[in-house]
Amino acid sequence: MDEIMKTMAASASGMRAQTARIRLSAENIANADTPGYRRKTVSFEETFGRTNDARAVTTGPVRLDQGELERIYQPGHPLAGEDGYFEGSNVNLVTEIADSREANRSYEANLRMFDQARQMASSLISLLRR
Repeated sequence: MDEIMKTMAASASGMRAQTARIRLSAENIANADTPGYRRKTVSFEETFGRTNDARAVTTGPVRLDQGELERIYQPGHPLAGEDGYFEGSNVNLVTEIADSREANRSYEANLRMFDQARQMASSLISLLRR
């Protein structure tokens, strides 16, 4: 039963990590047209022994992508300099949508694993009660 609980804990940590990734992708997509906005990213770190000796995933710090900001030529824009350019964001919508889909699929896989472990635990409990 202990192994099943470890599996559930690992799956739950994966769901929390993917939730953070989905949230950041949503923020990036929402701010794709915000001048000066830098794409947010998060890394994952595997932990061992923090959750009942089960492997778990945690998110690292949120980081700003230091890639070059898009230069947009629009002389009438309030943020445009004397040369008519201003800095847009460095969000690539195709990349964000792909990352969001990948995170969503990973979340769903963790959810299925959690549900399978829950069903196994429920079956074991009902067998022990007999």
